[in-house]
Amino acid sequence: MKMTEENKKSTITMEVVQNLIKKKDEIEEQIKAYYDVLEDQGGVGMEGSLVDVEGYPRADLDLYQVRTARHSISCLQNDHKDLMLEIEAALHQLHAHERAKRQHDQQEAQEEAMEQERTLPPAFAQVDHVTQGSPASQAGLRVGDEIIEFGSVNPGNFQNLQNIASVVQHSEGKSLSVAVVRDGQRVQISLVPQRWSGRGLLGCNIQPLRR
Repeated sequence: MKMTEENKKSTITMEVVQNLIKKKDEIEEQIKAYYDVLEDQGGVGMEGSLVDVEGYPRADLDLYQVRTARHSISCLQNDHKDLMLEIEAALHQLHAHERAKRQHDQQEAQEEAMEQERTLPPAFAQVDHVTQGSPASQAGLRVGDEIIEFGSVNPGNFQNLQNIASVVQHSEGKSLSVAVVRDGQRVQISLVPQRWSGRGLLGCNIQPLRR
């Protein structure tokens, strides 16, 4: 059955290209070897005359060896030309395939991120300041993080910032599970409210988020 153009493209791999390049190198070595033969024959090359001034075959040459070398070089050069075209086409197909794969992977990643964003619960507050060295900073909270879960506080029961303050006050020295949305992704953080050199137990500022 005749292979379609699409099937041909799908069979192109880096290994195929490397094998073609290896074959090209082997042909170039063979061509060089035959040129060495011509060089040994008085440097007659591809165009040097095989007869003397009187029109007789040159006695200083192995005419059979020269003709064989010249014929072989001509055939190999044609093969080399065809192979170079094949390598060029294979590289083009390989790069096109890799480019299409990258685009496909990027599209899949974007769709996955959009799908995850759609399925994430709505944020009810946002971090607008984090003090360096504070419990919030050490836990990994960042400015811009949108809070979707703060201990027992979630979008369904959040009313105001007092809800968060109450949880913090009752959790001093204990690990709180905090979930935030960062760059469209859900990030889970373990936050321990505690005394530190600065004010409060967290060292960050949180504002209600109005949608």
